[in-house]
Amino acid sequence: MSDTQTIPATQSDADRALKQKHRAMWASGDYARLASELIWRLGPRLVAATAVQPGERVLDIAAGSGNVAIPAALHGATVVASDLTPELFDVGRRLATEAGAELEWREADAEALPFADRSFDAVLSCVGVMFAPHHQQAADELVRVTARGGRIGLISWTPDGFIGRMFKTMKPFAAPLPEGAQPAPLWGDEHHVRELLGDRVDDVVANRQTVTIDALATPEAFRDYFKAHYGPTIAVYNRIADDPDQVRALDDALVALAAEQGFGVNGEPMQWEYLLLTARKR
Repeated sequence: MSDTQTIPATQSDADRALKQKHRAMWASGDYARLASELIWRLGPRLVAATAVQPGERVLDIAAGSGNVAIPAALHGATVVASDLTPELFDVGRRLATEAGAELEWREADAEALPFADRSFDAVLSCVGVMFAPHHQQAADELVRVTARGGRIGLISWTPDGFIGRMFKTMKPFAAPLPEGAQPAPLWGDEHHVRELLGDRVDDVVANRQTVTIDALATPEAFRDYFKAHYGPTIAVYNRIADDPDQVRALDDALVALAAEQGFGVNGEPMQWEYLLLTARKR
């Protein structure tokens, strides 16, 4: 693969600080465990939806511990797993070795990818690129590194699904978004993603689907699991840690959300909604 690339615009000090904050957030807790225990099955779904083939060049943006990259490599593709938070790669490398998959792990900012134009036959991201703060920059980059006629495949939590509603529940307790940043669940809105990609893609197919969550039995178990393992939730709790009333209020709000959504009712598992969108670059 060529090392030449389009040079992204120089980042400001504020942008660099924001990216360091994001990296620290995702390094906190244990996202690799959460991904493995709750949503690992989403990776193979995205690989199947984009029809990854042996020998193709595939980029997984915001790959985390590899729930897309590893299945793509097992399909025989030449895969690069990229993420702003390389702390997640150690678990990814172990999982890849256990699965018998060979791939490259590369630290990379989704808004300034260190890859040449048109480098990949398929560019994928599973609940990953949606968390890049500047949506248009991230969309421009993923289109840029996709080959002409190549495929783009995205899985993103929807605004009205459970995870989207969780972010709405946490919003009153969270720090305001920096200027120019947009809420992550907007990537789960088909209209928003179509606008981001614009006329640079054809054959857009978007479907709302769900993933079954059966590893958490009660609303309290959900809350405690996310407090311990999920970076964005940990960041919110850290922000209000010195205010016991706020902590209790958020505790209660998350339990109420899960109960409202039927979490653990009559032993039924939760269904978390996401948008699966595929497109082909012109």
